Amino acid sequence: MVPAPRTRFLLGLIGSPIRHSASPAMHEAAARALGLEAHYQLIDVPGASAAQLRNLLESVRLIGFSGVNVTFPYKEAVVPLLDALSEGARAVGAVNTIVVEDGRLVGHNTDASGFARALTQRFGAVPPGPVAVIGAGGVGKAVAVALGSLPGVEIRLVDTDPGKAEALAATLPPRTRPRLCRTVAEALDGATGLVNGTPVGMLPNRDSPVPPDLLRPGLWVADAVYSPLWTPLLREAARRGAPVMTGRDLALHQAIDAFRLFTGHDAPESAMARAFDATAGDPAEDAASPARRAG
Repeated sequence: MVPAPRTRFLLGLIGSPIRHSASPAMHEAAARALGLEAHYQLIDVPGASAAQLRNLLESVRLIGFSGVNVTFPYKEAVVPLLDALSEGARAVGAVNTIVVEDGRLVGHNTDASGFARALTQRFGAVPPGPVAVIGAGGVGKAVAVALGSLPGVEIRLVDTDPGKAEALAATLPPRTRPRLCRTVAEALDGATGLVNGTPVGMLPNRDSPVPPDLLRPGLWVADAVYSPLWTPLLREAARRGAPVMTGRDLALHQAIDAFRLFTGHDAPESAMARAFDATAGDPAEDAASPARRAG
């Protein structure tokens, strides 16, 4: 007898700090729109050791979760603790989505697939040339892999830990001509694009990873941070006439891909977008944003 299709799903997010996350709202809204039930639990665990992460993942396996997302600072730490990795997760070397399949924990990376789709939807055909990627951690890795799938893009990496940037460069296709840069200024010299893959600018932090004078109209700028939606980096970039992409785009598209992996259903983008905006967006701030005033 063929088992009835599943209609109820227990999901979650492992990371810290994650109080600001829009993931519960997005996934639960997508399920409701499809006539399904989903409960999405925030699992905020600061400073977890490898042993603690292993115990936590074992609980995910046993309690009945369909899967969990993983965010900062554990996207790389969970990799050796899983039973299997998808091809995409293996290419990135980081996991943001874990699916429980017949009792096995299988790691995926929807940051990479989501970022590539978000970028082309926001900017159209990304112009060829160098792109500066700040940060070689979990998000930076996914961004670099996504950029590597686009034609004509050269990748410049800068990280406060040069060893991480060097390790990431070694995994990228030769056609991307990966280059290690000592400073953000070096990475941006002649670049056509910039991506912030670090938590710099995430509340309560109000810093920018890029000195304002390095931003210019001919440079597209994307930020993975969405709390706040308009980070200091994006505000200054938009003020100087640069086209920008907020963290909303990445958050939405990675969640769409993760929902499909968790449930086997295509998430209604409109339902997820409305849930994100109601939870993480600030319509007043968005309406008064430099991008709106400039456009």
